[in-house]
Order: sequence, then structure tokens, then C-alpha cells
Amino acid sequence: MYKIRYILPCLLLSAILCQCRSAKSIAKENNDGWVSMFNGKDIKDWTTKIHHYEVGDNYGDTFRVEDEIIKVRYDQYEGDFNERYGHLYYNTPYSYYHLVVEYRFVGELHPGAPSYTIKNSGVMFHSQDPRTMPKEQDWPISVEMQFLAGLEEGKSRPTGNMCSPGTDVVYKGKIDPRHCINSSSKTYFGDQWVRAEAIVLGDSLVTHIVNGEEVLQYTKPQIGGGVANGYDPAIKVDGKLLKEGFIALQAEGQPIDFRKVEIKNLKGCMDPKAKNYRDYYVEPDPTACKY
Repeated sequence: MYKIRYILPCLLLSAILCQCRSAKSIAKENNDGWVSMFNGKDIKDWTTKIHHYEVGDNYGDTFRVEDEIIKVRYDQYEGDFNERYGHLYYNTPYSYYHLVVEYRFVGELHPGAPSYTIKNSGVMFHSQDPRTMPKEQDWPISVEMQFLAGLEEGKSRPTGNMCSPGTDVVYKGKIDPRHCINSSSKTYFGDQWVRAEAIVLGDSLVTHIVNGEEVLQYTKPQIGGGVANGYDPAIKVDGKLLKEGFIALQAEGQPIDFRKVEIKNLKGCMDPKAKNYRDYYVEPDPTACKY
């Protein structure tokens, strides 16, 4: 039953992967659905939410743009880190899409940040709206594609893992109780740039890709589990499938750079007669059709 239920999303994913890999350069030249979420100049299309502060308060200029890069820095913080976990949200929610983020770790962990956040960051998706987060909520209810870098030679520390603040996912046919599920990626050391991709198909199939290699798959992202604290109980409806949500870059004590954040929307008008028909859509949205 499980195999039958998910065969269609898997076939759709195969088609998406083939198309994206074979037409990567053409897509950029022809603007074939790819949209840059970061304009290289500012973060006016984004909203910050940092633990202990109101939504929109970019405390200490945590998220800043320099040299056409989104930089996460803590040099203007007073005192220790004090659990000031931060997230930078793109202002448009998505449901079916292909996301690309290029990142690199730099500098040293800010004093007072937990040791597990050394060379640790990520991108959140299917996240709750930051405007629904109380001042003292630490983590958004969301799914995270976790970014890690190696700490010791010879010791594996994969990146592109799945973490689940306030959520659950189905992994290998059943809800996995772990907060984080490791990917099969290589370990990347130092300050090298790493390309991370997520293909998110609503509340069905999610695939993580690191430097062109598929490293993790899971299904049915949904509200549940623990880790997130201080949320509005009305928001956390355990068992509710997450079909869409916001995308956010993470700041949790480790300086990091993001030089590329691009998205290809996979939901839209699938009527060939419409002016805005696109052959790469996999989820129909008849209301979007224009004739």
C-alpha cells in the first residue's frame, strides 16, 4: 500500500531531477522558472525573527548584506549568545518547488552558543508565518534541511540532514521519532562553498541534494514532535500535514555566508492553452491560469 501510494510522487521527482540537471544552464539563460530570492543588494524581501525579540527586529544586524552575500554575524551582540536563535524568512510562502542554497561556514562560534551549533546552520521550509511566533518562541514550527561542516579529520559529519522542530516526517514507511535524520552526504570541511537543494512536493515527497548528489528522502511532513518552545498552542496542531509554508535561513551562533538562494516554483497553470502554461509544473493551480 505504501509503495503504491507514493509511486506517483517518485515518478514526478525523477522527471524533475532529469529536467533540472539536463537544462541547468539553459534554465538560467532563459529564466525558465528560476527566481533569485536574494537580489544581491538587500534583504527587503525578507523578514527577521530572533528569539527574545519581536518579529522584524534584526537585532545586532545579525543578517546583513555585504559583497553580494547574505552574512550571518554576531559582532554587534552584547554579552553571550543567550539562545538568540534567528531566522530570516522570505516573504512569499511556497508549496511545490525546487530550492537551491549555496553556503559556507566562516569564523568562530559566538561565546555562549551551544557546542552542537559549531559549524551548524540550515534552511527551514514549510515554516509557520513568523508573524505567528511569540517573542519568546525559540524555533519556528518547520522542517529543516540542516547544514553541518566537519570538525575532525576522519570523523563523519554529513550535511543536508533533516531536523524537525515542532514537526514529524515519515521515513522508511513510518513516522521517525528522531529530531534529526542524517543524510548520506560526504563531510565537507573548512570554508568551502556547498550547494544544497531541496525538492519539496507539498505534503508528499521531500528530497535533499548536496553538490548534485541525492542524499535523503522522506514523506508526509506534518506538525508534531517537540524541540520548539514558546509557541502559540493554537498553531501547533499535531498531525496536520504541512502542504506549504515559508522558507527561512538560520542563525544559531555560528557565522555563515549565503551567496545564492534560488527557487523554481513547481505549482502553476498546467493548461497548455493558457499564456502562463509551463511544462515543468507538477502540481496544477487552475486559478493561476491566464488566457
